Amino acid sequence: MDLTPYVDNLREELAAVAEAGGEDARALAERLTAPLESAIRLMLLDALSAAASEITRDLAPGSVDVRLRGRDPNFVVTSPPAEAPFEETTINSTAPAVETDEGAVARINLRVPENLKQRIEEAAGRDGLSVNAWLVRLASAALEHDHRGRRPQRGGNLAGQRYTGWVR
Repeated sequence: MDLTPYVDNLREELAAVAEAGGEDARALAERLTAPLESAIRLMLLDALSAAASEITRDLAPGSVDVRLRGRDPNFVVTSPPAEAPFEETTINSTAPAVETDEGAVARINLRVPENLKQRIEEAAGRDGLSVNAWLVRLASAALEHDHRGRRPQRGGNLAGQRYTGWVR
């Protein structure tokens, strides 16, 4: 992504505003724009990085990273793994478990408050998933996150720790 058009546009806007202040203001704006270019680029990179972090939270377990190549940022998108369809079954003594690539599929009864249930259904709908598939993806991501050892310990000092992931 080339940041030059955005930096040039800001320079033109600053010159137009300085024009209203007279000749001295215009001359000062011209002298300041060249040294400010690096600061402007840095602020744009900060904004792009923050946007990538927000998108990553919504994409989890996928991600979006910003990488610099020379003076220009590039976006690297890592898609979430494709979801295997799950068939709902009831495991009991008369019905055998359905086997998938990940093993037998089991049924869990989960009780949640009504308002949370509605929010889960809305989130699953936004992602184009069934509630079951959405909860399976959420649980898998949480367990993978826990498996990597990145979860903070409860009650510990959390100052300076960084959290990544997604929450709605």
